[in-house]
Amino acid sequence: MPDQKQKAIAFHALHTRPGAFVIPNPWDAGTAKILTQLGFEALATTSAGLAFSLGRSDGAAGREETLANAKAIVQATHLPVAADLENGFGYAPEMAAETIRLAIGVGLAGGSIEDASGDSAKPIYDFNLAVERIATVVEAVRAQDIPFVLAARAENFLHGRPDLDDTIKRLQAFEKAGADVLYAPGLPSLKAIKEVCAAVSRPVNVLASANFTLKQLEDAGVKRVSVGSSLNLAALAAFAKGARELKDFGTFNFAKDAFPYGEINKLMKEEPR
Repeated sequence: MPDQKQKAIAFHALHTRPGAFVIPNPWDAGTAKILTQLGFEALATTSAGLAFSLGRSDGAAGREETLANAKAIVQATHLPVAADLENGFGYAPEMAAETIRLAIGVGLAGGSIEDASGDSAKPIYDFNLAVERIATVVEAVRAQDIPFVLAARAENFLHGRPDLDDTIKRLQAFEKAGADVLYAPGLPSLKAIKEVCAAVSRPVNVLASANFTLKQLEDAGVKRVSVGSSLNLAALAAFAKGARELKDFGTFNFAKDAFPYGEINKLMKEEPR
C-alpha cells in the first residue's frame, strides 16, 4: 500500500496531466471501499454526508469527528484522500492552519478550506481575512514533509451572494497566496465556469451538476470534478423510497435493486492494497 507521501504525489499528478478527472465523495469507510473497487483514482470526503450519517444538519460535525471520519476513509483505501475541512473549524487563520496540520496527521493527501464563516448574519469572511486565512494555511502546509494538495474555496454562490466578479477576485487572491486548487461551488452556468477557469492559472475544481457533462466541464477548462453530497443524497433517497414502499404498500420490490449480500460482504472484508 502506498504511503502518505506517495499518495500526495500521485494526487498532485492527477492535477497536472491532460484532461479532467472525477473525485467522488464517500461518507464512510464502506462507501470508500465501494468507490475504490469501481476504479476511481482519488476520493474526497463530504461534510454534509458525514453530518447526515450522524443525524445532524450540514456543518454540525466538529473537527474531531470530521478528522476521525477522514482517518477511517484513509485507512479503507489505497487511494489518495482529500477532506472537506469546511472553514478550518475556526475564525482565526491559525485555527485553520492547525486543522490542516491535524489533517496531514491522519494521512490525508489533500483538503479544502472555505471562506464561509458559518454565521448566517455574515456568511462570507471579509476579503482580507479570507486571503490571510489561506496564506496562513499555505504556510502550514509548506512546513510539512507531505506535498498536501490545498484547495481554496470561494463560497459566495452557496450563501446568497451570486457575485461572480468578487468570486473571481477571491480565487485569484487565493492562487497568489499559494493554493494548489481553486474551487467556487455552485457556479450557475457553463459560461460562469469558463470565466473562472480563464481567470486563474491553477487547477479548478467544480461541483458536479446534472446540467453539465464531464466533457463539457473539461472543455470549459475544469481539471477536477467533485460530487459533494450527491451520492449520499442519492443513497438516502433510495433508502426512503424503499421504506415508503414498506409502509404504504407492504411490498418489498426495493430489494430487487439491493447490492448482493455476498458481493458487498466480500468487498468489505478486503484490505486496502
